[in-house]
Amino acid sequence: MRRVTIHQAPGPKNSLCYWTSYVNPLRVCLNFTIIYLCRFIPFLGLKNSLYRIVGIKIGKNVSVGLMAMFDVFFPQLITVGDNSVIGYNTTVLAHEFLIREWNTGEVIIGRDVMIGANTTIIAGVSIGDAAVVSAHSLVNHDVSPRTFVGGVPAQVINRNSKQE
Repeated sequence: MRRVTIHQAPGPKNSLCYWTSYVNPLRVCLNFTIIYLCRFIPFLGLKNSLYRIVGIKIGKNVSVGLMAMFDVFFPQLITVGDNSVIGYNTTVLAHEFLIREWNTGEVIIGRDVMIGANTTIIAGVSIGDAAVVSAHSLVNHDVSPRTFVGGVPAQVINRNSKQE
């Protein structure tokens, strides 16, 4: 299940054409600059502090791999729980632009979650505590706690997965 809020495009063009009416362009530029810079910063404490500046709720001891990309339009809709790992080149989106509408949805990544490299997490999903998402997965629905998922789209591989 995904929890998204649906917004209608204000005119006849596709919804992305109107992005400046949804969010302040200067804020998006600031968010983009900080989030893009964080893709290259290996220092986790500094990186997490910068993520907090743009509104991402980052827990304690979170490790975000190099080249990870968070939503630049609505980073305040993203929460990452304590002691979680987000793998290399992962994308976390809290919005989606469609033709006649655009959607936003909170993304909640629980505590002790492991997200493998090159994963995409889309708007409106929740990943439960101690879940594992394999590399190269598309998370387009909720993941239960202590569950191992993977694939495109992500499917359950094992329930009650133990993370060591």
